Amino acid sequence: MGTPQQVDTYQRIPPFVEIMDSTLRDGEQTNGVSFLPHEKLMIARKLLHDVSVDRIEVASAGVSEGEKEAVTMICRYARQIDRLDRVEVLGFVDGGRSVDWIASCGGKVINLLCKGSLKHCTQQLHKTPEEHISDIRREVTYAHECGLAVNIYLEDWSNGMKDSLDYVYQLMDAMVGERQEISRFMLPDTLGVMNPLQVIEYFRKMIKRYPQAHFDFHAHNDYDLAVSNSLAAVLSGARGLHVTVNGLGERCGNAPMASVQAILKDQFHAKTNIDESQLNDISRLVESYSGIAVAPNQPIVGENVFTQVAGVHADGDQKNQLYYNELMPERFGRKREYALGKNSGKANILKNLEELGLELTPEQTRRVTQRITELGDKKERVTQDDLPYIVSDVLKHDAPEDKVKLISYVVSTAYGLKPGANVRVEINGQQYEAGATGDGQYDAFVKALRYIYKKYQGRTFPILANYQVSIPPGGRTDALVQTIISWHYRDGILRTRGLDADQTEAAIKATFKMLNIIENELKSSK
Repeated sequence: MGTPQQVDTYQRIPPFVEIMDSTLRDGEQTNGVSFLPHEKLMIARKLLHDVSVDRIEVASAGVSEGEKEAVTMICRYARQIDRLDRVEVLGFVDGGRSVDWIASCGGKVINLLCKGSLKHCTQQLHKTPEEHISDIRREVTYAHECGLAVNIYLEDWSNGMKDSLDYVYQLMDAMVGERQEISRFMLPDTLGVMNPLQVIEYFRKMIKRYPQAHFDFHAHNDYDLAVSNSLAAVLSGARGLHVTVNGLGERCGNAPMASVQAILKDQFHAKTNIDESQLNDISRLVESYSGIAVAPNQPIVGENVFTQVAGVHADGDQKNQLYYNELMPERFGRKREYALGKNSGKANILKNLEELGLELTPEQTRRVTQRITELGDKKERVTQDDLPYIVSDVLKHDAPEDKVKLISYVVSTAYGLKPGANVRVEINGQQYEAGATGDGQYDAFVKALRYIYKKYQGRTFPILANYQVSIPPGGRTDALVQTIISWHYRDGILRTRGLDADQTEAAIKATFKMLNIIENELKSSK
């Protein structure tokens, strides 16, 4: 049931939480990030239409001509889909210049930046509280005359509550009296200095004194508490939260949209309009345009967060989904994956084979698992796209019917010396050994084989026609190298393929496949 204090806190959770995305304004203040106008439009379209955020903050007024072009484009699009009132622009108390700029772009909402702490008011503006309040009132009046709705930011509100509470109340008392004219009061932790207990304390004071006001909370992540503080604000009665895609923002960034959404829904059963299935797509879009990579372990949108590595986890998933939680990947437009590497185990392999529609015998599965483990020991990352090639290679390589087998080899290269190779092979049950030098390691290896075939078999070794090295088609990593070698054989071309993490080893595998094809042909012709 909880303590009376806890019950009181949970009773304050609004039935619906507005989500305002500030990726295009605050997110663009990330060091090194600058969106082109058409990129801003694409992100805005995705946020409004697909992700279904309630509002987007798209720019700061008066920054540049490029910014004006972007805001104009976004407003034009939003008007077409009847969502212009959801597009907001940060403006300043500047004698009407911001209002004029926003209006000229076709905007209808200004987020007016006011000073939420006495220190900012007196030391940055060099004004008394009364003077600042008078300036704000004139700005609000002018905005309404120009047809703009007004939200108010209380910049540095967190420090204002801590160091100058009377000033915050003085400003709010003057503004709430005009609450019919001000839609929302937006309370930012501008410097990211708050913890969840302070958020609860300060929000309770604001809501108790101004119970009819609509309060948003705007978190910064300097202490890695942006998500926690946002949730504390909702628990205390905040009706709106500000987020950014991938947590972009100045310094350490803002509260990431995906994390906030998931916790609101799963932990507090709060309702939003967010379409969770679009969170991964918008993350990838912003990642691409911003050039800021998403950490692999970033909750919800990171590359690794729905990947099981340990084989025991894959085994548990097969047994009544023992390692599942509410964060099902399908919610977010993703799917669970099972990593392939030295920790995979048979269960991971079987999961991936099942998705590909491949069925292997237990012995074949064991051999494929062994091969993937070997690649993992070399610190190679294997993906599901690589798996069919591994299966094909393992099942064809070192088969019992091979008449020509590689027993051992050593290749070497040194500065100023020609590469060399020493090779031991078995041909029809008899072992032979030879060494040679060449223009490269593989060339030396082939010359050693030529010597063996000429001296001990009395046969001519096929002539190399073509040699190609690539990553397997569809493969997403460099874990495997594919080598395709063409040989002049009789009156045609004989083509074989080898697959390995090492280019020389892949070429050697392709060579021995060729030798076994020839040996089997000779046997069948007798």
